[in-house]
Formats: sequence, structure tokens, C-alpha cells
Amino acid sequence: MFSYQDQFSAATKANLQAHLDLINNLTAKAFEGVEKIVELNLSATKATLEEATAAAKQLASAKDPQELLSLAAAQAQPGAEKATAYSRHLAGIVSSTQAEFTKAAEAQISETSRKLSALIDEISKNAPPGSEQAVSILKATLTNANAAYEQLSKNSKQAVETLEANLANATKQFTAAAEKTVASTRAKK
Repeated sequence: MFSYQDQFSAATKANLQAHLDLINNLTAKAFEGVEKIVELNLSATKATLEEATAAAKQLASAKDPQELLSLAAAQAQPGAEKATAYSRHLAGIVSSTQAEFTKAAEAQISETSRKLSALIDEISKNAPPGSEQAVSILKATLTNANAAYEQLSKNSKQAVETLEANLANATKQFTAAAEKTVASTRAKK
């Protein structure tokens, strides 16, 4: 019995350390993702302020309403294109961060599952008579945990795909609206 306790103790300790390593890894990846988003937002804000200042100067120098409309129409299309590029870049950051999370979690869970299966197999080989039910319960618990993880993984992937689709749809709608505004402004000339 003592050797089983030692095996469980060692397995529990290794499992705890693996979970701590996973948490540290995921935290680092989360910070990397946030850092990329902050960098993207700072760059976009800086560029937007610079472009808005230049556009305001141009619009203020317009000599008549026709020129003002022409300048406004000329600025609408590049703005829509930049918003589209921003949305795509943001979606790319979110998608790659999620993919890294999934990859790290899948590797950790796979390794933990493999080690637990090996431990349960070892215990079942050396288990005293009458402990078959306990071993069966351990195996069923492991199977259920793996099934739960697979479902969680599928749900996470679906959520990210939905987010990406929504971002793509919003980008298309924004671009279409901007193109429509540009077209109607040009038609008024």
C-alpha cells in the first residue's frame, strides 16, 4: 500500500507542477496578446490624430462648399480602409492568442491524461483482489474528464470562429457603408 501512496503523491505533485507551469504559460501568452493589442491601439490612435489634424487643416482651407465636399469624400475611403485593416489586425491578434492558448492547454491535458492513464494501468496490474471496482471508477473518471475537455475545446474553437466571423461581417458592413458614403458624395458633385 505504501508504494501506491508514493506513486499517487508523486503523480499529484507532478500534476500540480504541470498545472502551475500551464498557468504561467497561459498568463505569459495573455500578456503578450494584451501587449500586442495595446501596441495596435497606440499606433492606430497616433496615426488617427495625425491624419485628423492634416484633414482638419485641409478642410479649413477649402474655399467653397463644393471643395469641402470633395475633400470630405476623398478622406472617407482611406478612413474606411484603415478601419478595415485595424479590424483584421485585431482579429488576427485575438485568433493567434486563442490558438496559442488552445495549443498549450491541449499539450498539457494530453500529457497529464497520458501520465494518469499510465499510473492507473500500473495500479490495476498490481491491485489487490477486490479492488477492480475502484480501478474501474478511476478509469471512468479519466474518460469523463477527457470527454469534458474535448467538449470545452470544441466550444472554445466555436466561440473564436464566431468572433472572427462577427469581426469580418462588421468590417464588411463598415466598408460598404463608407463606400456608399463616398459614392453618394461624389454623385452630389
